[in-house]
Amino acid sequence: MSLGFDIGQGAGLAGATGVRPFLPPILTGALASGDVGVDFDDTSFDWVESPAFLGVVLALSVAIYAYERQAPRAESREGRSPLQAAIAVIAMALGAVLFGASLAEGGRTEWPGVIAGMLCAFLGFMAVALLFARARARLEGGAAALLNVYADVTSLVLAALSILFPPLGFVVLAGFAVLLVRAQRGGDRKYEGLRILR
Repeated sequence: MSLGFDIGQGAGLAGATGVRPFLPPILTGALASGDVGVDFDDTSFDWVESPAFLGVVLALSVAIYAYERQAPRAESREGRSPLQAAIAVIAMALGAVLFGASLAEGGRTEWPGVIAGMLCAFLGFMAVALLFARARARLEGGAAALLNVYADVTSLVLAALSILFPPLGFVVLAGFAVLLVRAQRGGDRKYEGLRILR
């Protein structure tokens, strides 16, 4: 692929991990192991398609899902909690891996992708994952759990599209930026309204 395609794929995959960190690397590694759309063989990221790596990500996802179901609802109205902070760190780490692997697949220098992957994942987390978290904090029971399913499906679809058509990764990042700006403006209007009521 061209450099633009490599960057687009990496950006889309990393951004998808920001939405929800587990399914994008599992999908990418599974496809790479069969050389379907991606192939990390003979690169420094060939371990991304190894059963060991996929098993670790799967086990981590099961642990997080179990904790989310069993732990008391500790999220604030802004969607902030120790769990969300941990998920953000995981997302940034996996985003760094997927972006770096995408550049390595094209024979590029990997370290710029590692840094960019963390930033793209953080953007996805701030724009979408926290949006889901804030909504989940306002819901109860099954409705709250269903939002995790929506987030997982969203991350999986974004990852798949980024592999099938890498330039969509740039569109994904632009969409995240728009969501983040709108959320910020909405928050500013809310606080302005509170100041008026005072």
